[in-house]
Order: sequence, then C-alpha cells, then structure tokens
Amino acid sequence: MLDKVVLIASVMLAIALLLNLYRLVKGPSLPDRILALDTMYINTIALIVLLGVSQRSLIFFEAAMLIAMMGFVGTIAISKYILRGDIIE
Repeated sequence: MLDKVVLIASVMLAIALLLNLYRLVKGPSLPDRILALDTMYINTIALIVLLGVSQRSLIFFEAAMLIAMMGFVGTIAISKYILRGDIIE
C-alpha cells in the first residue's frame, strides 16, 4: 500500500515540477521566475524524501536537508541581487 502511495505522490510531484519548469521559462516577470525556481527546490526535496521512504534509507533525508539549505541561500542571493545589484556588500 505504501508503495502505491509513494508512486502516486511521485507522479504528482513530477507533474508539479513540469509546471514549475514552464513557469520558469515563460514567466511574465523576473520575480515569477524566482518563485518558480524556489518551488522547484521544494518539489525536489519532496521527491528525495519520497525516495528515502521507498528505499527505507536515512541518507536521503540528509541530502534533502542539504538541498533545502542551498535552495534557501540561493533564493536569498538571487533576490538580493535583483533588489540591490550586488550580493556582497
């Protein structure tokens, strides 16, 4: 039963990633593209967690935490660059 749920959730997340990719490419404005990239990080983290659940391995959760930290820092850096034109003050 858990395998079916993980499969269904993975398919839904893959569809969400494709929709985010569309928004990233066709976004009407730059903030929309940044938001799509941030949402792609979140969906990727969810896919890695689902993979960890299906494989019954804890290493995937650590990888998800690393991607979450890098995604947060990347989003902040891109937003700061757009607002000020410089990342490091």
